[in-house]
Amino acid sequence: MAKPTSLSFLSATLFLFLSLSASLAAPASDSSVYDTFLQCLTQHTNSSSQLSKLVFSRTNPSFPTVLQNYIRNARFNTTSTPKPSIIVTPQQESHVQGTVLCAKSIGIQLKIRSGGHDYEGISYISNEPFIILDLFNFRSITVDIEKEVALVQAGATLGEVYYRIWEKSKVHGFPAGVCPTVGVGGHFSGGGYGNMLRKYGLSIDNVIDAQIVDVKGRILNRESMGEDLFWAIRGGGGASFGVILSYTIKLVPVPEIVTVFRVEKTLDQNATDLVVQWQQVAPTIDDRLFMRLLIQPVSSKVVKGTKTIRASVVAFFLGGADEVVSILKKEFPLLGLKKENCTEVSWIESVLWWDDDKSLKNGVKPESLLDRNLNSAGFLKRKSDYVQKPISKDGLEWIWKKMIELGKTGFVFNPYGGKMSEISSDATPFPHRAGNLFKIQYSVNWDDPSASAAQNFTNQAKRLYSYMTPFVSKNPRNAFLNYRDLDIGINTFGENSFEEGEVYGNKYFNGNFERLVKIKTAVDPENFFRNEQSIPVAKA
Repeated sequence: MAKPTSLSFLSATLFLFLSLSASLAAPASDSSVYDTFLQCLTQHTNSSSQLSKLVFSRTNPSFPTVLQNYIRNARFNTTSTPKPSIIVTPQQESHVQGTVLCAKSIGIQLKIRSGGHDYEGISYISNEPFIILDLFNFRSITVDIEKEVALVQAGATLGEVYYRIWEKSKVHGFPAGVCPTVGVGGHFSGGGYGNMLRKYGLSIDNVIDAQIVDVKGRILNRESMGEDLFWAIRGGGGASFGVILSYTIKLVPVPEIVTVFRVEKTLDQNATDLVVQWQQVAPTIDDRLFMRLLIQPVSSKVVKGTKTIRASVVAFFLGGADEVVSILKKEFPLLGLKKENCTEVSWIESVLWWDDDKSLKNGVKPESLLDRNLNSAGFLKRKSDYVQKPISKDGLEWIWKKMIELGKTGFVFNPYGGKMSEISSDATPFPHRAGNLFKIQYSVNWDDPSASAAQNFTNQAKRLYSYMTPFVSKNPRNAFLNYRDLDIGINTFGENSFEEGEVYGNKYFNGNFERLVKIKTAVDPENFFRNEQSIPVAKA
């Protein structure tokens, strides 16, 4: 009878072994992740603050609020959206260092959120167990007007940056985005552009130093990280390489008076001819002038019950109204700009106007730039393209027809030229310089929270993107990293990770992708810092 006993023993042992293996392979429960992480963080942190108040488990009553405050796309604020096991809200550098080391030791993915404006939500969602490192407390801004520089922490918003500059000087500014609630960390590390890009280039073209926590938990600045890594985090996306703590930026001069205007035309007012001429003028005109062009399908006021296309030129000029009217009378006659269309304002007032062109009439003050508008997201989808040859009038008329058929998706055309054409394509990871007339943003917003609405509107954007294929850049079809779009490729980090990364990497970075891969492989060889579109490590 010894044999059956022996078999029973072996079976029991095998069962125990398999059970133990399964438990080790299975992701730990959220509560055990919290306990293990907090214990680890305590060991790694020289902190006087109570760490338990900075680390939120799912059972914490404040967890939903902390999570939702910086979700900027309501598509990713549903009950079915994957949630982090914990959220860490550091208040000092050692908390960030400890978070990196502890997430690594636990073996859990780390997502880094500065302002939450990633269009696809990849700073706060994942399909594998993850924690969020939320940098909203890292919002210090130190402006030194004498040296014309500012030290800006990654969790500060653009509105806060502009306000703090304005507090110190009425004749300094910084070239970055027009949405005040965007976080510095993601905006700068992905390129950062705004309405001064034709005069001063991108945000990254005016970054002179940075601080990053690397995979070993070290705090590095430009000198200690070296020029390769410093190059990579100015346009290559910081989250592939570490946790950006701060950027040091070079301020730029702005006149005491700048001019803004908005002129709208519909198809019955020769909008198509206007767009034809805009393509010739906007990328080549005086580099102090930025003329964004919005193209939207709208209800016709001429033929009731039908739709038309409205073209809106929204502009910013580093100078006075008389001068810009004179320039445009000569170079862009179809716009028909008159002085009464223009508003002369200070630079900080132009920031308010670009956020909401009714703001100044409504008496909005610069202090409103300090309002983070928490938990206020709408539903949206964005995509991007680059145009390198003007689109013909026939081409535009065909596009208008398709836009009207689709119903709601619009375009934002952002002109390049000026300073953008003077900077080489490999000066930073951002490669879209000379040869690009304008960048297209595909834009659709909606209010209906249903899954069918999301499907409908995201499909609209995809179809319009497909229709635009003949008119945009090719081989590769270029895209802008900060207009995050998972439709162009996702990395699953399996055996084909490098090949998957090449698909979106070549579109975002063109010939700079290979250098980014080399740097990534050198600084984070085990690919700890990763997301759905991060830079992969080189093939073994």
